[in-house]
Amino acid sequence: MADLEARGVCLFCAEAGSEVGGGDLVAETEHWRAVGNDFPYRGAAEHLLLVPRAHVTDVLDLDDAARAELWDVLRTVRAGSTGPYGLGMRNGPCEGTGGTIAHVHLHVLVPDGEQPLRMRFSSAR
Repeated sequence: MADLEARGVCLFCAEAGSEVGGGDLVAETEHWRAVGNDFPYRGAAEHLLLVPRAHVTDVLDLDDAARAELWDVLRTVRAGSTGPYGLGMRNGPCEGTGGTIAHVHLHVLVPDGEQPLRMRFSSAR
């Protein structure tokens, strides 16, 4: 990822072409893509990433339509599921959040039922 960042390529932006991160496309809308995480967290039966098409580091920087559509895409990926799940999102520069990709995205995690699902947010402190 550091190599891509050094070249000015965002892993989640369409301009990255074949380098776009995420696994299989699960759903897409005008403003969002839902993809499988290539690096699922331990204890997750399902780990999806909800990625806005607009390149922003803070969800509040999305336009009104994109922010509203977030809940629609979440409803779509959770359709038919009734069990527990968690949402995680970092906002702002990676230097302050511990994130590795400077493009806001949400993690949707479904526990595997064998152990509690722990959602970790790293910090340098």
